[in-house]
Amino acid sequence: MPMAYGEQTTLAERKRRAGQRLVVGLAGASPDPGFRAFVEAASPAGFILFKRNVEEPAQVRELNRELASMVRPDSPALLSVDQEGGRVQRVREVRWPPLRSVGNVNHLPSTQQFARALADEVRALGFNLNYAPCADVDSNPANPVIGDRSFGRDPQSVARHVAAYVRATQARGLIACAKHFPGHGDTNVDSHLDLPIVEKEWPELERTELVPFKAAVQAGVGVVMTAHVVFPEFDEQVPATMSRRILHGLLREQLGYQGVVISDDLEMKAVRGRYELEHQLDLACRATVDLFCISESLDLCWEAFETLVRLQETDKAHDAVAIDSLARLQALRERFFLEAPPAPPVSLVGTLDHKALAETLRRRGGEGNA
Repeated sequence: MPMAYGEQTTLAERKRRAGQRLVVGLAGASPDPGFRAFVEAASPAGFILFKRNVEEPAQVRELNRELASMVRPDSPALLSVDQEGGRVQRVREVRWPPLRSVGNVNHLPSTQQFARALADEVRALGFNLNYAPCADVDSNPANPVIGDRSFGRDPQSVARHVAAYVRATQARGLIACAKHFPGHGDTNVDSHLDLPIVEKEWPELERTELVPFKAAVQAGVGVVMTAHVVFPEFDEQVPATMSRRILHGLLREQLGYQGVVISDDLEMKAVRGRYELEHQLDLACRATVDLFCISESLDLCWEAFETLVRLQETDKAHDAVAIDSLARLQALRERFFLEAPPAPPVSLVGTLDHKALAETLRRRGGEGNA
C-alpha cells in the first residue's frame, strides 16, 4: 500500500493534497452522478454517512465498499460515521444508550465492553472511523447540544471513561475520535445553529474542559475533532476550528497531540455564512486542521476543493502545511490499515447479545439521567 507523498508543487500534486483534506457526505443511499464526478476529480480523503444514507446494515456495508472503490488505492478512504449511542446513532439495529448512561454505571470494564461491542458493529458496517467519544464535560445543564452525549459532569470521571473507550475501540481496529476540542460542554448555544462563546479563564478550562482531551491524547486517540466555539481566553476573533493558538498551541504543543485533526462540519451555521470560506480554510489550515468535514453540500465540496488548491498556489506556506497534514494522514492510515483485522460479518449488527448489553447499560445507568 504505497502512501508516500513528495514535496512536489505541480498543479496535479496540489489538487491531490486539496482532495486529501476533505471528508464528504452524500445526499442519498447511493452516489449520484454529480457526487461521482466530484470524487473522480478530487479523490477525497474519505466519506461520512448519516441517517439519510442508511436503509439497512447490508446496504450500508455495500455503500461503504462502493465508496472505498471510488478513490485511489494508494490513498484508502476513511469511512466514517457518528455512531455514539443515544440520540446520535445513524444505524439503529441496537438502541445503544447515550454515553451518560455508560458514565453513570461508572464501571470501566462496562465502558470497555460497550466500546468493543459498538466498535465491532461499526466495523461490520464497513466503517473504519467513528466520531466518538464525546470528550466534552457536561458542565452546563442548559447546554442544548451535548447533555447526555457526555459521560458526565465530573472532568476526572469523564477522562477515565474517555480513555477506556478510546483504548477499547482502537484495540478492535476502529479509529476513535475525541470531540469537540477544546470542549463544547459549557455552551448554551447549538453550533449547528449559531456561534457559541465560552467565557472561561485558563484555570477553569485547564481543570474542566481539557482534562478528558488530555486523557484521550495519552490513550493514543487517532483523531480529534474541533469545536466551532469561540474561547476568548485564547482567541477572541474566531472559533477553535480556525484558531492556531488553540489547535497548534494548546492541542499540539501543550497536550502533545501529533495526530490527525478534523473540523466539525463546515455546513454548521456557527461558521457557514459567518466567515468567507477562503478565510475559514486559510486560518484552519494554518491552525493545523488536517481534514475538513462537509456533510452534504456538493457546491461547498467543490468550493472547498478549489479554494484549497488556490491557497497552495498563492502562498507557499500552504504547500508546507498541506504536506504536513498528508504526513499525519499517512501515519494514521499506516497505523490502522496496514495490519487491520478482518471486518466482522454484517450479521453481527443487532445481535441478541448486543441488545442485551445495551438494555443492561440503560437500566443500570438510568438513560438520560444527569
